[in-house]
Amino acid sequence: MTEFNRDTIETFRFVRCSLDAATGIARLVYAFDDGPELTETITFPGAPFALDSRRAEAVERALRLLHLIAGVSYYKAAVPPAIRIDAYTIDADAAALLAEIYENGLGEFAYRNGLSLRGKIRFPHGQCASSAAETIGLEAHALVAIGGGKDSLVSIEALRAAGIEQTVTWIGSSPLIAACAARTGLPTLNITRQLASQLFEYNRQGAYNGHIPVTAINSAILVLAAMLCGFNQVVFSNERSASYGSEILDDHGRVVTEVNHQWSKGWAFENAFGAYVERRVAADLHYFSLLRPLSELAVARQFARTDRYDAHFSSCNRNFHILGDRPANRWCGQCPKCHFVFLALAPFMPKPRLMGIFGRNLLDEPGLAPGFDALIEYRDHKPFECVGEGREARAAFAALAVRPAWREDALVERFARQIAPQLGQAVPSTEDLLPPSGEHRIRPALWERLRAHFGA
Repeated sequence: MTEFNRDTIETFRFVRCSLDAATGIARLVYAFDDGPELTETITFPGAPFALDSRRAEAVERALRLLHLIAGVSYYKAAVPPAIRIDAYTIDADAAALLAEIYENGLGEFAYRNGLSLRGKIRFPHGQCASSAAETIGLEAHALVAIGGGKDSLVSIEALRAAGIEQTVTWIGSSPLIAACAARTGLPTLNITRQLASQLFEYNRQGAYNGHIPVTAINSAILVLAAMLCGFNQVVFSNERSASYGSEILDDHGRVVTEVNHQWSKGWAFENAFGAYVERRVAADLHYFSLLRPLSELAVARQFARTDRYDAHFSSCNRNFHILGDRPANRWCGQCPKCHFVFLALAPFMPKPRLMGIFGRNLLDEPGLAPGFDALIEYRDHKPFECVGEGREARAAFAALAVRPAWREDALVERFARQIAPQLGQAVPSTEDLLPPSGEHRIRPALWERLRAHFGA
């Protein structure tokens, strides 16, 4: 194994990419300077794929886009000053999109590692713009990303109610996600992603490490999958609060910057990426988030309307990292995701049902107060997790504080007695946060059906 020294590396290279339509295996190759090649493989089930010339060209464009976006997993190991693309040329449109994804998607990574990336990530590009993508006759069918949590399940049921043909899709080998996908009763597609093995050795040798824009990578993987399958929609389930970051304060309590842990789940990424896909990959491929108009509380209300997935779903991030193949308990009860999901569901779900899902009452455990304080942004900033806005958490607490079933629980009582008086007018009602916004990429005909479904 070649010694890896992040401080001496000058260039990150996009060496080449390929896809074998006979096997469904894509290979994405990278390197630092003239060092060994780093090869990532992604396997798409359903091969062999029969592609006519127009779809084959679109597949190649989607493959290159994936190659460029997935490279962030490796680039961040050294963050070298130069970037080189060896096998093909991109235009200024693609270079601008990639710089935006890398700079913002690595925002938390840069903050935690004490790095400044603003204006420093430049993708080389040619002078001529690429030709606009054409329609290629894609089938009216949605690839819907599923992550095992409440959000994607709400999207799946909404699409089912709207009569949209869909295939439930995920990346990786999580048995929990597989169980949730099976519970939907819909066709499934499980894609395999294998990172280059050297990356883990580089980490042991002192490479930079930290959070990357995983949703951006998964979005590019599903766009390529849609091209291979011939489907015209790629659907994610990111709600509007994903656009809201954590405020970073200086020693005097002044805001100096905002870091969004889930930037690639936010509106800025969705809008830029979705528009690029339609301009440069295939004009009839539509990428969007079904839940973008909704708050986390509106999603929680929608999820609570059915108990179909109570015994199957989990939004606990630790669950996916620390539990085995058949976890006995799907909620750790300690992480910000557990805290927020419990709090968001509580105003819309009978208490015994919610406690049955989690196995305990998180709002009656005084030791969890610091975690919930961060969610409501009381003496702390929003945690670096995929959780809702502080105002949503405050609204949920305020709603529970006037309900007999909840108001005597330790953290609810503490909120009403100690915290709410200090917040004053900064506590909205849950009803204020339930109406949908107009900021989304959902096509009008589908949105009209969804509005009726979400409002029913």
